[in-house]
Amino acid sequence: MARRRHYPSAEKTLGTSPGTLTYVGEEIKHETKIKRIEYNEAEYHIDESSKLSACRLPKSGTPYVNWIDVDGIHEPNVVAALGQQYRLHPLLLEDVVNTLQKPKIDLYDDTVVYVTLKMLHHSRQRQLIDVEHVSLVLGRNYLISFQEERTSDIFAPVIDRIKASSGKTRRNGADYLLYALMDVIVDHYFLITERVGDKIDEVEEEIVKERANQQTLATLYALKRELAFIRRTVSPLRDMISTLLREESDLIQPTTLPYLRDLADHVNQVVETLESYRELIAGLMDVYYSIVSNRMNSVMKTLTIVSAIFIPLTFIAGIYGMNFDNMPELHSRTGYFWVLVAMTGIAIGEVIYFKRRGWM
Repeated sequence: MARRRHYPSAEKTLGTSPGTLTYVGEEIKHETKIKRIEYNEAEYHIDESSKLSACRLPKSGTPYVNWIDVDGIHEPNVVAALGQQYRLHPLLLEDVVNTLQKPKIDLYDDTVVYVTLKMLHHSRQRQLIDVEHVSLVLGRNYLISFQEERTSDIFAPVIDRIKASSGKTRRNGADYLLYALMDVIVDHYFLITERVGDKIDEVEEEIVKERANQQTLATLYALKRELAFIRRTVSPLRDMISTLLREESDLIQPTTLPYLRDLADHVNQVVETLESYRELIAGLMDVYYSIVSNRMNSVMKTLTIVSAIFIPLTFIAGIYGMNFDNMPELHSRTGYFWVLVAMTGIAIGEVIYFKRRGWM
């Protein structure tokens, strides 16, 4: 299921002035790692352990696309230094270090496009969705990516493409790199929704085969919460991509627009899948309650039939249990056996009657 994130450090941002850099997230002991990547169609250079001094704002007319990949946002001083070098707005930097920030897009005077979104990972050990805060800053011929400190780099597939050949990533500019990084995150949404779909299929099989129990209902509620969480994460991307397509920014080249439209289609597919899953879960919950109701009705029907059979038998037993002296049957040698025969006959007759009426 999705994990709710509550950080004590979030209280530190209350009452602070706008633009104050206060990290909100899990405590990290590792230092921030910065990777500097320069590439064009002919060549590429990757500095795995780049220093802040080497991450200067590229000069106008440089033949390379400059990509600064920051792994770790828990050191506000590092984020502030990068922001100063690239002349980034303080409000932008404040959103970078706030892992509770919702996905959104901001355009700053047609010089910077800021995108923040969430990367979703599935933790098989803990059976939950782990959320990673990602920020992308697009400028003229450069892009800065901020991601939370993790054991693996979520943008490794894009780096591998840059290393492999002079493909689309190497032939295009920083705006295409922005699309490529967002596409990696959206692709992971498909993996998460597929896992949720598999879990729904397992629950559906339990319900259809009438093996459902209280744990099944708890699983359905957990899946419902998980889908709502994923939808809150994915839905803002539709408006964000629409803004990129609608706004005539010099940072987005016309050749990149078809790729952004394709990305918008992928996001719509994810949202539509989530909607269909939500409706399916609602239907499964109705089926579950229907099965439980049928079980209860079957139990009540059985108890009613048993009660109906024993009511006349109890009546007869009650009459002969009054112990009056003037009861001739009490002195009969075979009276006890005849009463048992009569009670048995009445019970058998009721069973035959109930079966003919279809009540049993």
